[in-house]
Amino acid sequence: MAPLVKELESAPGLTPIVCVTAQHREMLDQVLRFFEIQTQTDLNIMKEGQSLYNLSADLLKGMEKVFQARKYDLVLVHGDTTTAFIGALAAYYAKVPVGHVEAGLRTYDKYAPFPEEMNREWIGRVADMHFAPTALSAANLKAENRSAHVYVTGNTGIDAMKWTLKAPFKHPIQNKLRQDSRLILMTMHRRENWGAPMKGVFEAVKRVIQKHPDIEVIYPVHPNPVLQEAVAQELEGHERIHLTEPLDVVDLHHIMQRSYLVLTDSGGIQEEAPSLGKPVLVLRDKTERPEGVTAGTLKCVGTECEAVQAEIERLLTDKEAYHSMARAHNPFGDGTASRQIVSAIHRFFQSQRG
Repeated sequence: MAPLVKELESAPGLTPIVCVTAQHREMLDQVLRFFEIQTQTDLNIMKEGQSLYNLSADLLKGMEKVFQARKYDLVLVHGDTTTAFIGALAAYYAKVPVGHVEAGLRTYDKYAPFPEEMNREWIGRVADMHFAPTALSAANLKAENRSAHVYVTGNTGIDAMKWTLKAPFKHPIQNKLRQDSRLILMTMHRRENWGAPMKGVFEAVKRVIQKHPDIEVIYPVHPNPVLQEAVAQELEGHERIHLTEPLDVVDLHHIMQRSYLVLTDSGGIQEEAPSLGKPVLVLRDKTERPEGVTAGTLKCVGTECEAVQAEIERLLTDKEAYHSMARAHNPFGDGTASRQIVSAIHRFFQSQRG
């Protein structure tokens, strides 16, 4: 959302009012600082060990005050977080139009990913404008009888990389990496992967590390205490597995650029890494970004140890397989999504005025 905020700030006739919930406090603050975004409302609702029930209730109560404080002409929400869903729901209660950035992504399995799949479907039900990253996302919306005000824009995450990769990279992890190593960037945090699935992936990574002395892994660990404990138990102490705190967006993109390949169950990374020519193995059985699978930039490998190990090994040892993925066309946009969204918003307001 940050590149879109910057585009809105420079757009004539539009005044962005930024509300954050701090669902992920540290990661949020890093982005706000880098993009020099001033927030007008910070709900700061996150508590340690907070359940989805309490998080949703706190968000809705907080958003009620936001809508009581002033009148809005449009509310923009991004993606599939609980914050985005509750923000859209609160706007609906206040009878304010909703624009959904990154609309139309679907697996059509309500528990994969959980709770994100249903969050985005529910947002789609109340949204008045749908900014789909790809033609397939737009087709999903059309199949759900949502064809009005659907715009194929690409994804704003690609826009952000035009900013971040120009910034200097000065993370201390640089001093720990060998210059001749092949680096694997790994992120894994989805709730459906907690427990046995995560252990299977971790075992596969340890086997690959043992077999290939030139491989190093960087794993920025999500701040959730459950994940912190699980990762520490399985991966801590290995000299070529570097566990870090969550990386800010600049460091993440620079490390992604330095990486040989990416392992992830995250969403946005599936779009960002291919724009840098990095093969992505998706640690899930299915993805809401099947365009990447079709294009050849992504491959869903699940979480079973032997399968994950085999796919990593294939990319490390088979140059043809590696280059087939690395050179595939990224279907998720050309870095102009924010500009296209602002243009669509102008047209929407003009149509509303008649």
